[in-house]
Amino acid sequence: MSSAAAPTRTGATASRHTLRRDAWWVEPVLTVVVLGGFVVYATWAAFENAHYYTAPYLSPLYSPCLSLNCEHVSVPLLGAWYTLSPAFLILWAPGGFRLTCYYYRKAYYRSFTWSPPACAVPDARSRYFGETRFPLILQNLHRYFFYASVPVLVFLWWDTVLALRFPDGFGVGVGTLVLGANAALLTLYTLSCHSCRHLCGGHVDAFSGAPVRHRFWKWLTVLNERHMLIAWTSLFGVVLADVYVRLLSMGVIRDLRIVF
Repeated sequence: MSSAAAPTRTGATASRHTLRRDAWWVEPVLTVVVLGGFVVYATWAAFENAHYYTAPYLSPLYSPCLSLNCEHVSVPLLGAWYTLSPAFLILWAPGGFRLTCYYYRKAYYRSFTWSPPACAVPDARSRYFGETRFPLILQNLHRYFFYASVPVLVFLWWDTVLALRFPDGFGVGVGTLVLGANAALLTLYTLSCHSCRHLCGGHVDAFSGAPVRHRFWKWLTVLNERHMLIAWTSLFGVVLADVYVRLLSMGVIRDLRIVF
């Protein structure tokens, strides 16, 4: 088709429509359903304040348990005066880390705020100020949420070690593998983060003078290239681990011991 025959859009018409005829809206809708569903589930699980521990398994949504009203206290930092769900004491760190993640920003900007929803599709907003105003300016806290999330990983791995200690002695159950896989996926998600990569390779004028940092930076870059896949996989890993512990606690399923 020649340029003279090609359809054109100008002015107000171009701001409301797009020439794209493919199903560009499918990906934003799926992101809303999946990411929104995770937020709803995690919020419900935190408010329920039950079925998050069955020896020797602790749900990652409640790890570490910091108050005495926990079914399983990891670090009793708070006394009996705290009566709310223990999940609220810890979820702000990994939750804020994901909320401000560079990949998830793209995902929910396109899906929830349509800024923009897809390539060659106009923004839903008439004006866009980027991350210079409240609340989007809070995205700049991402590196600090990264620092706060790293200690959580230590506790998740410790929970995996504790998941080897059954009431009748050492063993390996399906739950042990589920918690271990969840800790591994979350570790990969954290290491593939842009902030982690910058921490290892940033503020260096020449890598020739920092060979160790360069080696780590190259390794983290490989992970960073797969950050989207790791982000979604680790998200499902958290839900699977919590659901598994929940179903065990409720007596719906029984844990299978692999090693006694």
